[in-house]
This record gives sequence, C-alpha cells and structure tokens, in this order.
Amino acid sequence: MQLKISPECALCILQRGYIEALEATKDSGLRFKAVSELLRMLAENFRPNAIPAVLGTMRDRIVKSVTGNRDPLAERKKMSNIETMRILPFAERIILEEKPGYLRFRRACLCAIVGNAIEFFIPGHAFDLKELSNLILDAEKNLAIDDIYKAYMLASESKLVVYLADNAGEIVLDKLLIRELKKLGCKVIVAVKGEPVYNDATIEDALLSGIDEVADKVVTTGTDMMGLMPSNCSREFLEIYERADFVIAKGMGNAETITEMEIKVPHLLLLRTKCENVANFFRVERNRNVAKILYPGRNH
Repeated sequence: MQLKISPECALCILQRGYIEALEATKDSGLRFKAVSELLRMLAENFRPNAIPAVLGTMRDRIVKSVTGNRDPLAERKKMSNIETMRILPFAERIILEEKPGYLRFRRACLCAIVGNAIEFFIPGHAFDLKELSNLILDAEKNLAIDDIYKAYMLASESKLVVYLADNAGEIVLDKLLIRELKKLGCKVIVAVKGEPVYNDATIEDALLSGIDEVADKVVTTGTDMMGLMPSNCSREFLEIYERADFVIAKGMGNAETITEMEIKVPHLLLLRTKCENVANFFRVERNRNVAKILYPGRNH
C-alpha cells in the first residue's frame, strides 16, 4: 500500500509554495515568476501516481531557484528551535516521572511525535508553538496507532538505529527519544537534510538543537529531497542506512516516500496526521499521533 497524492494535495502544494515565495523575496516580479513556474510544474506532474513529498521538493526547488533564496523559512526554523528548547525541560520532566525502561521510552516516543506538529502553512493545520506543552500532555490520548512496545523490543535488539529527522524545532524533542535509545545500548546515527527544503532540519538545526551531543553521529542525506528517496541520497548516507538494524523515520514526508520502498529492516514511522491525505492513508482522524512499524516484505 502506497501513500499517493490526492486531490486536496493540490491546494496544499500551491498554498505552501505561494507563501514560501512571499517569504523568500519582496520582489513582486520574482514572486510572480515562482508561482507561474509552480503552476506549470503542477500541470505537468499532478497525476494520481505522484508522491506528495516529491512534488513538495519540486515546489521548493522552484522557489529557491527563482528567488535566489536558498532557505526561505530560515527565520521560522530558528524560531521553532528556540521556542521548542524552552519547553524541553518540561518534556524531560514528563519522561522522568516514569520508571526507567519501556515507560520512559514510550513517553519519549510520544514527545517526538508531538514535535512533528511543528509545521507551517498546511491548509487546515493551525499550529502555535505555545501549544506544544498541552500537546505533550494530551499525546497519549491522541495516539491513534500504537506500535511503541514493538518498537521498544526491536530497538532493544538493535545495534545500529538510523534516525531520520524531519523538521526544525521537532528535532529538539527528538533528543529525548535518542537518549532512551542510547540507554538500550543502541548506536544512534541521526540523518538531516543536506540542503534546506521548507522547514526540514539541516545540520545547522541539528547543531543548534544539541542533538549531536546525544547521538553517536549526525550525518546528512546529501540532498534537499523531502522524505527518503535513495536515488537522491549520497553514497555516504546510503552506506549507513543500509547497515541499520532498525530505522526510525519522523514525519509525513518520510512516510510518503518509505511506503514506496522495498525496505530491508523494520521502520518505525512517528508522525502527526496533519493533513487529510495522510490521515486517510493510516485510516485515522486528522491531527492524531501515529507510531506505526513497517516490516520488510509486508503490504503496508
């Protein structure tokens, strides 16, 4: 089962591209050109078998190329990191209230999922960074798919876990889950994007968040591709990814692309269903938390 595009994705891709163009430049001529090229791209590529993350990447590459701004959402990303770091102690206390072992791992997973709510300009997804604390408190209640115990057992048996990060801000809360993975004896390598794409985390966000202080290593995928497309990734990253015993993949973009792949080891998808298309794929309501394991050789 693959997470293909749906009709409502057109509005999302266009709206996000339009707002990104506004953020990228004040030049109305460049804004017009970016939106014009975006419309042309959609006319040529918006087909039932398209992958949302691929079209999202194409959209971002158009905006960056036309405006000359390599990171249009840089300030929003920085703000997300700073604001999330302010609530990090609260999230840490929530985790430490539980007994060491599975229960702490569970709460750390829930905090990591909540971080995926940090997203900009998705139609119908109203998000305020000030809501993060409440989302953490409600995380268990909003968990619609719960493979966390299975993930705990898989992680306990794994030597190398590759952790595919998603957004800036979110990556701050990922630190909490990585700490719990380390306590299980795993080596954890975190992968961020090689170049800016929308509000996805890059190496700059990783260093600002301090995730390099808890992970064994931080690498990039070698590309600005949303989600995970091996054909776009660097050989260095692929050599690490192919050695993993277990993969944890954050966010909708990773879900959209990994469901297209023939995976060789279990992958844990941790995400918030921020749009109707993804919610429908997982057969849950919108704005719910998902911890779903994909296994090799099974129909997703």
